[in-house]
Amino acid sequence: QLIAHQLGGRVGPSLEREYGPARIEVLADTPLFEGLPRQLEVWMSHGDRIEAVPPGFQVIARSENSPVAVMADVTRGFYGLQFHPEVAHTPLGKAILRNFLERVCGCQRSWTPGNFIEEAVSAIRRQVGDGRVICALSGGVDSAVTAALVHRAVGDRLTCIFVDNGLLRAGEAEEVVATFGRTMRMNLVHVDAKEEFLAALAEVTNPETKRVRIGNTFIRVFEREARKIEGARFLAQGTLYPDVIESAGHGAGSATIKTHHNVGGLPPDMRLELVEPLRYLFKDEVRRIGEALGLPEEILWRHPFPGPGLAIRIIGEVTPEKLAVLRLADKIVVEEVKAAGWYRRLWQAFAVLTNTRTVGVMGDYRTYGYAVAVRAVVADDAMTADWARLPYELLGRIANRIVNEVPEVNRVVYDITSKPPGTIEWE
Repeated sequence: QLIAHQLGGRVGPSLEREYGPARIEVLADTPLFEGLPRQLEVWMSHGDRIEAVPPGFQVIARSENSPVAVMADVTRGFYGLQFHPEVAHTPLGKAILRNFLERVCGCQRSWTPGNFIEEAVSAIRRQVGDGRVICALSGGVDSAVTAALVHRAVGDRLTCIFVDNGLLRAGEAEEVVATFGRTMRMNLVHVDAKEEFLAALAEVTNPETKRVRIGNTFIRVFEREARKIEGARFLAQGTLYPDVIESAGHGAGSATIKTHHNVGGLPPDMRLELVEPLRYLFKDEVRRIGEALGLPEEILWRHPFPGPGLAIRIIGEVTPEKLAVLRLADKIVVEEVKAAGWYRRLWQAFAVLTNTRTVGVMGDYRTYGYAVAVRAVVADDAMTADWARLPYELLGRIANRIVNEVPEVNRVVYDITSKPPGTIEWE
């Protein structure tokens, strides 16, 4: 649409929005669709459409609701796509992008995890010089790969700091300390800051406020620890490109979907300079780099966990009592998903504690307890995601265990919303 508008075409509102799966018909032979079928399943998400192509362009493909699904000025190598080739819901999207890069732009596939590691280590050394670095270690693959890259670059001048913010999953703090002490063999500082984070979240119900306050508290804790490490001037974080996009951190025209505590939620007066070697990568690429670095499987394939932790899986105010309820419910979800052999097949699976209470009957008694939502999604990069079609038997076991083992809960629902329109997290 932007290409059409800027180069003399015409864009107008569609009579019907195209949102979700669609089928396009390829009308002309171009390098973009070389070797691909004439009809393709794609993912659309738009309310406007091209009404007239710019001078020099021709219509390359159409769909039922978009007479111009693809347009091109082949001579100049300009291509405009109305659909999203970059998402998993366009099955041949990677082939389309590959054709564009190789057949249109003349690029060669020289990127490898090894090349990236070499370039990232060099870039970190240039940025840090002889300074000392502290790494925000969460236990997930992103921060682990970040720590490994920085350690390869600066060695013992890296200190990893794991902050227990009181918003972690059941047993996670202990697991992180044990895992990284055993496998990573780096300088590790364990900071217990539960009370500090919970105080910052007292009476807060707005999800954006939660994210910002957690981000501010997170940085303050790190600055306090940094002052104990002579010469520490840099903070390494496992920020990925989806975090940047959703926080509108790359490009003035991007809309803020939600603030990520390690992107838009950082305080403006932060004293530490950021080191973010993974900033323009996606999760699948990070895992490939982690494999090349020799990280253990238990780290590489751990389900992604949001920086603000369980705070954004509790709708409404965060309290110690609600955290205890959610931890137990979430532990049951993960245990059952693993037992059923679904863990590696899912991008994420977790529980959400809603702020809705419902009437129930248990035994001879009336109950008035919380409703818990179970969320399980499949995805390649988290830019889009689809709700997982878990077997009814598995969902039944999860629900049965939660209502029987978590006294405060009497109802379990399953979230069947894809991304878009929803995000993976509820807040």
